[in-house]
Amino acid sequence: MPVNMISKLLEKAVLPALDVAPPVKIGESRRTAVLRNPNMEKLQKGYLFPEISIKHEEHLRKYPDAKVISLGIGDTTEPIPSIVTSAMAEYALALSTPEGYQGYGPEQGHKNLRKVIADTVYPDMGIKETEVFISDGAQCDIARLQTLFGPNVTIAVQDPTFPGYVDNGVIVGQTGKVDDAGRYAGIEYMRCAPENAFFPDLARVRRTDVIFFCSPNNPTGHAASREQLRQLVEFARRNGSIVVFDSAYAPYVSSSGGAGGAPRSIYEIPGAREVAIEVSSFSKFAGFTGVRLGWAVVPDELLYADGSPVARDFDRVVCTCFNGASGVAQAGGVACLSGEGRAAVQRVVGVYRENARVLVETFASLGKEVYGGADAPYVWVRFPGRRSWDVFAEILEKTHVITVPGSGFGPGGEGFIRVSAFNSRDRVLEACDRLKSFLA
Repeated sequence: MPVNMISKLLEKAVLPALDVAPPVKIGESRRTAVLRNPNMEKLQKGYLFPEISIKHEEHLRKYPDAKVISLGIGDTTEPIPSIVTSAMAEYALALSTPEGYQGYGPEQGHKNLRKVIADTVYPDMGIKETEVFISDGAQCDIARLQTLFGPNVTIAVQDPTFPGYVDNGVIVGQTGKVDDAGRYAGIEYMRCAPENAFFPDLARVRRTDVIFFCSPNNPTGHAASREQLRQLVEFARRNGSIVVFDSAYAPYVSSSGGAGGAPRSIYEIPGAREVAIEVSSFSKFAGFTGVRLGWAVVPDELLYADGSPVARDFDRVVCTCFNGASGVAQAGGVACLSGEGRAAVQRVVGVYRENARVLVETFASLGKEVYGGADAPYVWVRFPGRRSWDVFAEILEKTHVITVPGSGFGPGGEGFIRVSAFNSRDRVLEACDRLKSFLA
């Protein structure tokens, strides 16, 4: 049989079996023959915060002279304390010398930073430096954890919730299609509303493999109590689930986690080491939104169903997908957690906490139903009977103040807006005056 005839027969037999697009002739189209990841088609519109940026730009084109105040995307504005930037500068300058130059560091992070996090952030909780993995931010860790878990796990999220948990799950393939209410098939949405003290009724929550839980919560500003987290840990232990606990806003908790108070770490709860991974970040308490530095804690006791340690696989994912956080950023992280550094960054946290207090008082004085702001830099305001995007648009149009529509955080956020305390005091006070004039 001629060779060209064999080739044609092979093409007919192989192409359908492999489910690949037929090759495109040169000049016929600019398309490749690579099929698109079908999970990308499931994503709703754009990611929330870039969508807000687009609305911001559109508003400026419409009102070029407007002095827009952003209380939307949670980007910090206060300068990083000089004790921290000095440490980063010293590290950077040392790179110009033969003695101080350093190339690749350990993918898991510099030993001194891992140790200071274990000792300072998790005192008396049994966390070892080898269980701490340094990263370029909590959101990046969430994506790496989703890669670790793979497409065959089931997940639960608070509703409303930070959109990264859901969108990463969609991309990895953990979900089905989205319905008209914005809920993805395959995700358990744990309703967290004023009516249930922003904590899900776990008796009505379907068992899932992984539970994403953020406290203090973004967007509602609620910090879960010790009793609530105890219930969460016990729920995970009964069901053999893993909790991914996002503590990025823990430094905003005003109590020490004592009786009735809000713990700053899931590991303050007995038994959590066997069921929980904690991710955190320097972004929102040290102003590292542009520097990029975070960490994940994966305890040795956390095991898969076959008895193998989760930390071993996470280490492999980190080593495969990541070359380690910037050494300059890590030097800054060590400085943040020194005695003087902690005092300095806590003063910055105090600025945002006071901003949040002012925002809460402003909305309360206007008769609005307002939550959060006490242990978190976010204020959660209800507008009954209104669609969140409509409220967002009206406030922007009438006051030139940017907020975030609650529905962007899931179906449970409809009828709310999130207002961020991340801005200078003068800008927050000006925004409050504008909001009073409009909402009064």
